[in-house]
Amino acid sequence: MRGVPRALVDAAALRHNLARVRRAAPGSAVLAAVKADGYGHGLLRVAHTLSGRVEGFAVARVDEAERLRAAGIVDRIVVLEGAAEPRQVARARTLEVELVVHDRTQLELLEQAASGGPLRVWIKIDSGMHRLGFAPAEVGTVYARLRSLETVVAPIPLLTHLACADIPDRACTDGQIECFMRACEGLDGPRSLANSAGVLGFPGSHADCVRPGIMLYGVSPFEGRHGEQEGLRPVMEFVSELISVKPLQRGGRVGYGGRWAAPVDTRIGVVAAGYGDGYPRHVPDGTPILVNGRRVPLVGCVSMDMLTVDLGPEGDERVGDPVTLWGGGLPVEEIARAAGTIAYDLLCGLGTRRVMVEERGAVETSAVPQAARSRQG
Repeated sequence: MRGVPRALVDAAALRHNLARVRRAAPGSAVLAAVKADGYGHGLLRVAHTLSGRVEGFAVARVDEAERLRAAGIVDRIVVLEGAAEPRQVARARTLEVELVVHDRTQLELLEQAASGGPLRVWIKIDSGMHRLGFAPAEVGTVYARLRSLETVVAPIPLLTHLACADIPDRACTDGQIECFMRACEGLDGPRSLANSAGVLGFPGSHADCVRPGIMLYGVSPFEGRHGEQEGLRPVMEFVSELISVKPLQRGGRVGYGGRWAAPVDTRIGVVAAGYGDGYPRHVPDGTPILVNGRRVPLVGCVSMDMLTVDLGPEGDERVGDPVTLWGGGLPVEEIARAAGTIAYDLLCGLGTRRVMVEERGAVETSAVPQAARSRQG
C-alpha cells in the first residue's frame, strides 16, 4: 500500500533469534514472552512462527491466552500476572493454561476455587525486584498450601524476575540468583529466572527454563548496545516512503514552531509517518532516517502523520522513494536512545494505524528438541 507506514515482520529473523537463545542456554527449556501483542510484532504472528519450536509461551493476562487458544495455539501458555477473579481461574482451567501466583489474594482465590478440573500454577518469588512475588520466607508455606489442593498439578514450578541483569553491575543480579535458589531449597518444582539479559549475561540464572522476550525480536537487552552485537537479527523493519521533495532556501524553517532552520540551500523530504503511527514525537533534529539506504537527518518537529528530513542540496531522491524509520541497517535501539526511551517502548507503541503488509520468511514448525521437552512439567 503506497503512502502509508508499514511494519515488516521477518519470521526467519525470529527463528534465528530463538536459535541464539538455544545456543546461549542449551540446557534450558524456552518459554517465549509474547505479551503486549508479541512486543508489537503481532501476538498470533509470533506465536504461529514459534509454535512447536519452544516449550511454551508467556503472556501477561488471561485474555492474551484466550486469543492464542482461539487461534489454534496448543503449546503450553503461562499467564505471568495470574488470575484476578474467579472467572479467570475457570477460564484458565478450560483453556488449560497455567497461572502464576504472586500474592496472597491469588492464593486465597485458588483455595476458594479448589473444585474443578486440574490446574497448573507457578509460584513467583520476590528475590529483590520488589514488584510481584512472595517474600522468600513465605515460599515454603505458600508451596504447602498449593500442594494441599487436590486439583493443583505437581510439581509446582517456581520463578522470579531479574531487575538489574541489563546493567554492568553484577552484584544485584548475583544477589537475586542466590536469594531465589535459597528460597527454593527443599522444593521439587522446576526453576525459572532468566529474562533476555539473564540468558545472555548470567549463565547461572538459566536453570530449568529461560523466558526470553526482547532478544527474540532482535533487540539487545543491554544499555548502549544493539542486537547485532549480540548475534541477533531485527525482526521488525518500520518503513514508509517520501510523499514530497521540495527545495528550501537558507534560513527557511520547517514544521510546527519552526524549530529547525536550513543553514544552507537544501531540499526537504516529507515522510509519510508520524507520532500517530508510533514514531516518537520528541526525537531531536539530527535523528537518523534512511532514505534509499542513505542516512539523512530528521529536521523539525514530528507531526501526527508526517516527519521531515534534510536531503541535502544534491541528490536524486524523489516522491515514492523508500524510507526506513528503524530496522534494516538502522537499529531501533539507536532511535530509542535519541527519543530518550527504550526499544521496548517503540516496538510496543506503534499506533493502530500501522499496516502489517509483509511477513518475511515462511512460517515453519519443527519438533522441540527432545532434551528440552523432557524438562516440561
